[in-house]
Amino acid sequence: MPDVTALFWDVGGVILSNGWDRAARAEAARKFGLDWEELQDRHDLASPAFETGKITLNTYLERTVFYRKRAFTREEFTDFIFAQSEEFPESRAVLSGVAAAGKYLLATINNEPLELNERRIQQFQLRREFKAFFSSCFVGIRKPDEGIYRIALEVTQRQPEECLFIDDRELNLECARQLRMRTIHYQDATQLQRELAANGVQLADKNSGG
Repeated sequence: MPDVTALFWDVGGVILSNGWDRAARAEAARKFGLDWEELQDRHDLASPAFETGKITLNTYLERTVFYRKRAFTREEFTDFIFAQSEEFPESRAVLSGVAAAGKYLLATINNEPLELNERRIQQFQLRREFKAFFSSCFVGIRKPDEGIYRIALEVTQRQPEECLFIDDRELNLECARQLRMRTIHYQDATQLQRELAANGVQLADKNSGG
């Protein structure tokens, strides 16, 4: 089997928290006094277009929250959405170690709406490690559709056997494996580092300064 030359990473649930997941929506319903089931139903209908860049954040909010007058502003609700993102320091340190080794192409394959994706890239300085972002909002396809993995392979001109994909959801990994990509089912930073080593992926030595 060839050496790994490229690593593709999920972002939400691996490097960062999920920016706007079910738990965040439930908290929004509680905080803003929304009907939870109605919010979730409307989200399910709007989410595919939202995550593939077919509708904007404003349109998504119109369909899910502001289809009628509210006691709070769109800005307040948007600020709440953006505030849900946080970094996972331990897994980010592993990512940084892989990047510092200077041996691999690092890119993302993630499902995320445009405004949230761009904000998280900037806020958490994801360009520091990643050279490309195969986000659903950019390519118009969501995981687990195999098309998003094919685009990543074709654009980076890599053979699947030399690529390693890291995700916290098993279904997303199954589809990558069907294309013969190597995979890691992310659980925590210690397990991630162990499985990276098992795949021959090197991290920069912290004590060497490089």
